[in-house]
Amino acid sequence: MKARMLGLALFMLGVGLCGGEAATAVVQDPVIGEGMTVTLEYTLTLPDKTVADTNVGKAPFSYVHGAGQIVPGLERALAGMKKGQSKHVEVAAVDGYGAYDMKKRVSVEKAKLPDGLKVGDLLQSPDGQLVTVLKIEDAQALLDLNHPLAGKNLTFDVKVLNVEKTEAGQADHPTK
Repeated sequence: MKARMLGLALFMLGVGLCGGEAATAVVQDPVIGEGMTVTLEYTLTLPDKTVADTNVGKAPFSYVHGAGQIVPGLERALAGMKKGQSKHVEVAAVDGYGAYDMKKRVSVEKAKLPDGLKVGDLLQSPDGQLVTVLKIEDAQALLDLNHPLAGKNLTFDVKVLNVEKTEAGQADHPTK
């Protein structure tokens, strides 16, 4: 009788272990990959150590990985990361907003621009492109059509807040 009880106890212990293993199966956090919606906290710093942009203490930023919504160098560096991970990423200008192109400087009649412009002002073109006022003369203004961060190396300090499968239609509105 004792041997039978011991056998039953060992059997129950075995069942308990098997059930425990199944109950404690590790659920893998999704990793950043093509088509995943990624939510980040970030700080963007320029080579002179000035902070160009940050959302720390503000609303988090979300994008769809692989949809071209963020600069290519940062997107590549984030691949494979998981929720809760942080990373310091240095992005060369060519993998950020591109090399600075002197051919993207254009002279425009001052009369076609808003009144009160000053050198350094940013304008937005009808297609949403940022334009910098470089020089103002009597009848002309020199405008820079390069992105304001073109030609600059960028440093991102990022923290992944969430990674999840993208819902249908979410990739249709880029934020770059």
